[in-house]
Amino acid sequence: MSTNQSAQVAATEDDEGARGAGAPDARRLRMTLIAVCTALMAVVASVSGLNVAQPDLAVEFGASQSTVLWIINVYTLGLAALLLPLGAIGDRLGRKPMLIAGLIVFGIASAVAGLAPTAEVMLAARVVSGAGAAMIMPITLAVITSTFPEGERSRAIGVWTGVAGGGGVLGMFLSAVLVDVANWRWLFVLPVVLVVVALGMALKSVPDSRESSGHAFDTIGALTSVVAVVGLIFVLQEGPERGWTAPVTLISLVVGVAATLCFVVWELHRREASLLDVRLFRERGLAGGSITLLVVFGVQAGIFVVLFPFLQAVLGWSALRSTLALMPMAVAMMLASGLAPRLAARIGSRSTMAAGILSAGAGLALMAAFVSVDGGYPSVLPGMLAMGIGMGLSMTPSTEAITGSLPRERQGVASALNDVTREFGTALGVALLGALLSAGYRSAVDDRLRGVVPEGAADTAREGVANAVEAAGGAGSHEQTLVHAAQQSFVDGWQQAMWAGVAVMGVLFLYVLARGPRNPVPAPANEAEATGTVAPR
Repeated sequence: MSTNQSAQVAATEDDEGARGAGAPDARRLRMTLIAVCTALMAVVASVSGLNVAQPDLAVEFGASQSTVLWIINVYTLGLAALLLPLGAIGDRLGRKPMLIAGLIVFGIASAVAGLAPTAEVMLAARVVSGAGAAMIMPITLAVITSTFPEGERSRAIGVWTGVAGGGGVLGMFLSAVLVDVANWRWLFVLPVVLVVVALGMALKSVPDSRESSGHAFDTIGALTSVVAVVGLIFVLQEGPERGWTAPVTLISLVVGVAATLCFVVWELHRREASLLDVRLFRERGLAGGSITLLVVFGVQAGIFVVLFPFLQAVLGWSALRSTLALMPMAVAMMLASGLAPRLAARIGSRSTMAAGILSAGAGLALMAAFVSVDGGYPSVLPGMLAMGIGMGLSMTPSTEAITGSLPRERQGVASALNDVTREFGTALGVALLGALLSAGYRSAVDDRLRGVVPEGAADTAREGVANAVEAAGGAGSHEQTLVHAAQQSFVDGWQQAMWAGVAVMGVLFLYVLARGPRNPVPAPANEAEATGTVAPR
């Protein structure tokens, strides 16, 4: 019997035991789901919320652009680095205590960040916020997978993935509203309010669960995982800013890769006593789900890198209006996440994932083919909707494939692995698709401006479309030429990045068809009624 099948058998036995002991009623389960999704929303909204306030932070603290980016990125860095260790600790100490402790830490740190008098205090508060978020995020999914019975687990995971995928856009929109009507400090009111609500509901409705282990905590594995994640995420975040060949970038890359290799070797040595049994990546579910989430979240992050400059610098929209323009994609993603479990029950997880990947790839192709300056927002909206639907359909079965590959006592680790994969995908997509966009833009704008406008204005325009629009005011008679060339060049860069995304999604589609999670088939009627399970094919 494979490890994955063993995990499924164990899960079935756990579900039968839960029914025998009196499983939570429907109302309790519903309140639990609302509580963990509210906590998740607080974490996700804080990832993207400060992006809309970069100019305000620079003015408030007299900070450089590098410092402002660190204020934003250090939260994600701390979150990603601590997910695996804290997820494993939550499995041992109890998921409800870990969730409550995380909410308290995260809430206090968010309040301090909102009141921060200096950039240094803000940075410290954001680091602590990231640690609190790492206590919360894996536990929210682990609570679902360890509490909900088999028949309702998929739908609950669909809701969770919808919030995880679309919550960032919703949080960004609410943050943009707060910045417009008040100031940047009000951005932290939203996560604090969500924390208070989630804390009150968690104390009442979230059941406690913890798993005993016959092995000591894998301290070496935890430490090496932290070093590996920090090194690799740092490279992806700072490489585009500092340069891919800068000494600090190369050192971080070497440290990250070396720590990753050490982690794998050590975990193979520890086997069942490991923090994460890397042998499980031989299983279709864990490997297929992880690769799908890595790619899909990378492409989504890359799309946002492209869309915001297009809406703001090319179309001239405000931050609030630009964020609102992303809402149809987020809504489509959330609706499709809710539909995915029902579709997977009919056609199988692998087929649902493949359909989602195909839809997302089609969305990228639509955006690449039809985007234009004159076409504006309508030229990209159909592609955005197709992309949102595709992401929603692929995320839910991918998440369930990951959590279903690890036994119940490792659900905190499974959930953390799911979250780490998302964070890596996001950083990778921003770095790679952002680099393709920049390279395509610079090449196109050089061709259009060479010998046409003054050299100083052309040099400024090469830095980015927003820089070109700003410099156009001082370009005299060349103003319209400069703006038009920059906008058209951005569209050229957009198309280059999107076609690269289409190619990546095509490879992923073929991989999932060949090596995706096995499609479930309905069990015989009497067995299904007895166990509520499905048999793998």
